[in-house]
Amino acid sequence: MTAELSRLSINQMTVKQLALPELVGACGQLGVGQVGLWREPVREYGLTETAQLIRASGLTVTTLCRGGFFTAIDPEARAAALADNRRAIEEAATLGTDTLVLVSGGLPPGSKDLRAARERIADALAELAPYAENHGVRLAIEPLHPMYASDRCVVSTLAQALDLAERFPAHQVGVTVDTYHIWWDDQAPAQIARAGASGRIHSFQLADWITPLPEGVLNGRGQIGDGAIDMREWRDYVEAAGYTGPIEVELFNDDLWARDGREVLAETAARFVQQVIRS
Repeated sequence: MTAELSRLSINQMTVKQLALPELVGACGQLGVGQVGLWREPVREYGLTETAQLIRASGLTVTTLCRGGFFTAIDPEARAAALADNRRAIEEAATLGTDTLVLVSGGLPPGSKDLRAARERIADALAELAPYAENHGVRLAIEPLHPMYASDRCVVSTLAQALDLAERFPAHQVGVTVDTYHIWWDDQAPAQIARAGASGRIHSFQLADWITPLPEGVLNGRGQIGDGAIDMREWRDYVEAAGYTGPIEVELFNDDLWARDGREVLAETAARFVQQVIRS
């Protein structure tokens, strides 16, 4: 691993066209020592098999995505969500990562009450945070861009995420700082400092904002350097707040997925050096 790539983590979704063994092999060839994993492809390959593959390769798993979706009103649905999140915590522990990223959930059908939805998130965290601690796992609330508030995540800003996280010890619950979701918010730098002051930056992720947005905005995260976000500026914010951990590149992009995955991985590593380390 070169010094310039020592903090780079490749999120599995960036090159989802690569099967796990291919991803592991490509990371080894490039000198990338860290990956972020997703539950669905891990489950498909096999949890035990994935853990063995990762350990044999010497890779470090920086995060597991994702837990969350806590906002259901129906008691059975809430119980199912809690059970699924306990499984996610156990999976994270098995994979050797200390961070489970949470996408909190959108408004339930028929509801327009954002405050009540956020309180249900807090209720779920109260049950899950001690369970996570017992497994050596931290919960990282990820605020998503406001365009996702209705259907995916009622937590839209770092301030909202921290208001929830600060009800719990920092070693149990913190936040994910993702440039794609917060770059527009002029309060985000101050909130990064707030998070850093209490040790709550549990994950730092990069993706660029490209316009016009592709059809189906969920898969519109641009390759770093292709859009409107100054990646080095955001690296400076988190480092000024005391964060010196992995920097994970997480891209959802149909055009990237249609290309050769090894080529995309090599391009991402080069962009990381150009846009994050050297710029």
